[in-house]
Amino acid sequence: MSESQSQSENAQIIGRDDINDLEAILSVRNTDVDELVHAVGDNADAIFTWDYEKGARPALNRLYEKAKGSQWNGETDLPWDTDVDQVAVTIANAQNNMGGIVGFGVDPDSIAGTPFAKFGLQEWINVGIETQNWTLSQFLHGEQGALLCTAKIVETVPWIDAKYYAATQVMDEARHVEVFAKYLDEKLSGHYPVNAHLKLLLDDIVADSRWDMTYLGMQIMVEGLALAAFGFMHQLTTEPLLKQLLRYVMSDEARHVAFGVLSLKEYYAELTDAEMKDRQEFAFEAAVRMRDRFLQQEVWERMGVSTKEVLPLVMASPQRTMFQSMLFSKIVPNCKKLGLLDANGGWLRERFTELGVIQFEDQADTGEEYEMFQLAAGETSGG
Repeated sequence: MSESQSQSENAQIIGRDDINDLEAILSVRNTDVDELVHAVGDNADAIFTWDYEKGARPALNRLYEKAKGSQWNGETDLPWDTDVDQVAVTIANAQNNMGGIVGFGVDPDSIAGTPFAKFGLQEWINVGIETQNWTLSQFLHGEQGALLCTAKIVETVPWIDAKYYAATQVMDEARHVEVFAKYLDEKLSGHYPVNAHLKLLLDDIVADSRWDMTYLGMQIMVEGLALAAFGFMHQLTTEPLLKQLLRYVMSDEARHVAFGVLSLKEYYAELTDAEMKDRQEFAFEAAVRMRDRFLQQEVWERMGVSTKEVLPLVMASPQRTMFQSMLFSKIVPNCKKLGLLDANGGWLRERFTELGVIQFEDQADTGEEYEMFQLAAGETSGG
């Protein structure tokens, strides 16, 4: 594919020629930050099935049985009496993972003459605190998106085994919304509205009338990125309550992504090239929107610095580049398992190469590895 063809398709799919066009990224804004209710048209048919044969799809049935025995109580199974000092957590995380709080490990020469050069200890601590608030807020909003989408899957998927499993995921997602909201309210120091790029993606997933697109957008893309992000945060945080919360959530999320892989593999094997191209384009758009949201423009605005000045520095940071690419470590192998990478002459392979994430294609897909995320019997706080 020529560069001009690629840019033309980019414009059609994501609204800009260059996936790294900062002006275009910043032009996407959430203009309803004060709204409490947000309505999206749900255009899908609710599907009844009169075929009640349980276990017709053994892999989904095994996942359903696993889910029934893996429920946990967000109110009683987490140590909510843990004291969380955001300043202490920010300093400890920076010291453990980046060599210190000032500059978060950034080479001072690289920020000379920029707004960051004026930051002292307190400003860097504030960046860490606001990043915690922002990150957990976006996780919360994404989990509510998953709650709505999984309820939609119960309605729209035509297989009884998938309806059974999706019903357990509705409970999982309600629990995730509950615990992230509680952690933000009781342990952190502020909420952020939903990021505009995430909001557009959630709206698109909910509005699409095709049941498999709900799976692809939520189970494969959003949940796949969340599984990777939760894993990083679990590894890097020094805060024991958050570490245990994420451990519990990850045990659910791995099943959710596996549910998408196991369901769509059968369905996508029967699709035409044109139908697969629609799915490839949707996956690419979702990937770009999720990458764009992790620039956390709202944090820099709240810190009182110019996003146009600091985001080029953020985007050029080797640490940021590595972090953003690693977020796709679950998505890429799952897309390969579904045949999305190489359909239509490898169209999505080219796009993931452009995004700098194709190197993860040969890692284990979540349909194979979800068991490793499951909670061990008697697993306790801090495990």
